[in-house]
Amino acid sequence: MSSAVAANPTSRATPKIQLVSDDFFVVKKSGLSQAQALTAYLGGSAFQTVMDNPVTAYRQLVQQYAKDLNGKPVDPRVASEEAKAVFRAHPVGASLSGVGPRLVGVGFKRIPKFGILLGFSFFLGEGENPGMVAATAASILSAPFINPIRMIEKQQRAYFKQTGGTKKISEILKESAAKNFTPLFRGTVPLMGHSLASALLGLVGQPRLQKYIQKELGDKTSMGRAATGLVASSIVSPIYVVVTNPLSRLEVIMQTNSISGKSIGPMEAVREMVRDSAQFGLRGVFRGQGIGIAKAVISLTLFHEGRHFLQDAFKAHNIKNGNFEER
Repeated sequence: MSSAVAANPTSRATPKIQLVSDDFFVVKKSGLSQAQALTAYLGGSAFQTVMDNPVTAYRQLVQQYAKDLNGKPVDPRVASEEAKAVFRAHPVGASLSGVGPRLVGVGFKRIPKFGILLGFSFFLGEGENPGMVAATAASILSAPFINPIRMIEKQQRAYFKQTGGTKKISEILKESAAKNFTPLFRGTVPLMGHSLASALLGLVGQPRLQKYIQKELGDKTSMGRAATGLVASSIVSPIYVVVTNPLSRLEVIMQTNSISGKSIGPMEAVREMVRDSAQFGLRGVFRGQGIGIAKAVISLTLFHEGRHFLQDAFKAHNIKNGNFEER
């Protein structure tokens, strides 16, 4: 037996485990490999996450303060003033609240979402410009990965009014562990709808609209890519916010409730919104919509500018090394 092994030294070789195929790193006809496209999306997302965090935090507080500490609905104007009071009292802490989980979430949230999005997109031959099918698949399949990060992010800033500071991540995880981590998945149902609207309008609609605006205006005027991107984001953002603001409210209601207390389900959250609208009309349903539109314009523009910057850098690298030839 020993001679047979000696004659065939590969018979006991450990099989090679390959997490991604070699094709993942091959430059496609778009000028980028799938790995480079994914890195550009992640880089753009990280840039956007840091820059828009103060607006994200303020919007959550406006929506969260829809109820007072006794659980009674308050006028949207009062909620807005309370959110501003928190920022005036703790400008740095409030602005940076949740940015840690959000940055970590660029990996935990965005790798599954963008990985699935671009995986489907490259498979369908769309390259780094995904379509509706890829966006839908990414929104549904990535929700279980994204939701825990969003839950932790919202819990961190949920008690600013009471404590004047962010809640420790270790404390949030400890409370969740006592319930087998199920609280981390509160809000998954509205998140799927939110994520789908975000993907269809933000990741699919905005780039296509920007391309059209660039063709119609950019080539005939002095408007550059950044300007046309801002115009496209300004057009898409109000539609996006009208669609997602009620879903965002549901997430806030479900995810800012005490982890150790009784959870709020989707239907109960909807009933809370109905009661809010009965008392305050559409202002109750669309709390935070104004700041939401501003946030969407800022976020979309920052994300796509960061993404384009990295994509251009990768494409130039590929051309310089002879891996791609522009036509």
